[in-house]
Amino acid sequence: MSKIYVESMDEAIERNRKQIPAVKKRLEKAGVKYLLCCWIDLLGVPKTKPVPMWDFEELCLGKGPQFAVHSISFVPELGPADPDQITIPDLDAVYICPWDSTQAWIFADLYWQGKPYNLCPRSALKRQVAAADAAGFKPMAGVEPEFMVLRYDDEGRPVKAFDNDPVLPSGNKPRRQAWGYDVEASIDSMGFLGELIDILGELKWDLHDVVCEGAYSQFELDFGYTDVVEMADRLVFLRVLLKEVAKKHGMFVTYMPKPTLGDWRSGAHINFSIQNKKTGKNIFGDSKKGWSKEAYNAVGGLLQHGGSLAAITCSTVNSYKGLVARVPGFEGGVYTWAPTHVTYGPNNRSAMLRLPQNRYCIENRATDMCMNPYLAMACTTAATVKGIKEKIDPGPELGRDLYVMTAEEFEEAGVQALPRSLDEATKLLQADDFFRDVLGEQMHSSFCAYKADEWERYSVYISDWEIEEYLRLY
Repeated sequence: MSKIYVESMDEAIERNRKQIPAVKKRLEKAGVKYLLCCWIDLLGVPKTKPVPMWDFEELCLGKGPQFAVHSISFVPELGPADPDQITIPDLDAVYICPWDSTQAWIFADLYWQGKPYNLCPRSALKRQVAAADAAGFKPMAGVEPEFMVLRYDDEGRPVKAFDNDPVLPSGNKPRRQAWGYDVEASIDSMGFLGELIDILGELKWDLHDVVCEGAYSQFELDFGYTDVVEMADRLVFLRVLLKEVAKKHGMFVTYMPKPTLGDWRSGAHINFSIQNKKTGKNIFGDSKKGWSKEAYNAVGGLLQHGGSLAAITCSTVNSYKGLVARVPGFEGGVYTWAPTHVTYGPNNRSAMLRLPQNRYCIENRATDMCMNPYLAMACTTAATVKGIKEKIDPGPELGRDLYVMTAEEFEEAGVQALPRSLDEATKLLQADDFFRDVLGEQMHSSFCAYKADEWERYSVYISDWEIEEYLRLY
């Protein structure tokens, strides 16, 4: 069993007991006064009860705050008469908060009645890491987080934080250079971006660059990869970190994939690879031999569950507004560069899975920042390992531009479209017995139930578009 997955609360406590002195010394030296011991809910949102530093040891030994069962899941299976959940901090996942060095963030796993709680997403990922470990694999991942930075105008409306040109008397704005990679846009953003660069450098996340993306006030961060549990932790921490830094500049960050019709979609591409546990070498390929057969088998496993995986990695109603080939009024052209079909190709950015030309990993482009990264990494790990163990054939690569192919050509190639809605994706996930086993019956059921409810609430909502389209038409 992998060392990062523990079967019981007692085992987790005993592991902590050995680490308490060193971690406590580090935190006290840094001037930490308050502890944020954070567990992750069904949607990937961190929850906590702040604890004073003087209770650090009690927290590590399972004597810290407990959480009422109704707070754990949006569709809980436990009631008011059941025991509470207990957080056990993971002392290998401690961050001193860059926005306030008197606070330390510690990732935790949830336990219930002495065992890992079946609605703890972090534990679900650790189970899949343990299964991969037993097969001789170490799953690794990098993520390309994209987001938009906004502010409120004088009338309380959200507007782009870095798009300050006034509206002309005609009601339009003057035409400007595309935002993506623009030097002037990059310079204007450096007060915000520079602070992020400094912080991520201090965190030693191997930051390579920050990018002004395609939409005005949209950015991407490119930093190094690590094991899947730490990468999921990083993404959750980053989502809070970005918000805290933006607040200091009078702005806020949104991870909503598609805020307006003309915006480029914000994604969070997962770059996934597997190392040989013993040698530490990437089994997907190298510069001498190219892509390995294991890499193609891994692609086969991911494609076999591609539609249902989208329900996890593109988990909101809004996610599917961006998984289209083209939109009217688009900034920077007509085509979106978003994935549209469950297929793969060499460096093909219109496909769900891309085999990049500069690294040996499988890039899943059908993802966004609203995903629960633990569930996303758990399902990705499981489907990949399944593909390798069962030698699943992914079929031929599709290197064509999917945006211009016809329905007949897709049928001839045997390629399925990505789900067009959260409803369609959720139904695929509901029917996926493999992912039911990966997540566990209760988590699978709870997640699908919440997403079905989310779709139902959206379906009955009367939108501005409907009013504009129908109010006086008939």
